[in-house]
Amino acid sequence: MSMRFTAKARRGMVAMTIAVGLAVGVAGCGSGDTGDKKPDASASPSERGGSQASPQEGQSAQPLAEMRGPDGLTLKVMSAQRDSGGFVTINAQLKNDGSKDAVLSSQLTGNETEIMKNGQSFGGATLVDSKARKRYYVLRDTDGRPLTTIGIQSVRAGDTVPVFMQFPAPPAGTTEVSFQLPTFASATIKISG
Repeated sequence: MSMRFTAKARRGMVAMTIAVGLAVGVAGCGSGDTGDKKPDASASPSERGGSQASPQEGQSAQPLAEMRGPDGLTLKVMSAQRDSGGFVTINAQLKNDGSKDAVLSSQLTGNETEIMKNGQSFGGATLVDSKARKRYYVLRDTDGRPLTTIGIQSVRAGDTVPVFMQFPAPPAGTTEVSFQLPTFASATIKISG
């Protein structure tokens, strides 16, 4: 066997390994939900602002936390679900209780260049585990897009918009974390699952 053939075969194996690793990584970033559930018919796609919130299974009628923001905005955290893939998904409802349309602050997106280049999102959200002294940031896909609702520029007066954010899961023993979103008050939430 020539050295050229061996080097070519080695490059091919490395390329194949990287391709398989990326495919597994992208598959692992999905919500894992294979059900044929339809989105809530009460809100049009334009009201949802592009990305749709993931299904909010096992959600109680009472929010885990209610956080006040600017311009009459309220964020109600409805669930914080840990899944077997090592993720925590926060499902929430963003409501405009004000009398005028509320334009969302660009601060919600955060200040990381990779997230900012993907447009308006909730990429600035964090979970803080004060016992372990760790901060968890919104996950990103392989293209750097945040795994959160994107594209919501404003919320009309009286409207409610579903949103989600996905984070790496804290250790299994951690059940309470502080949820932080720029321009909103912080809140302590309980992780289920």
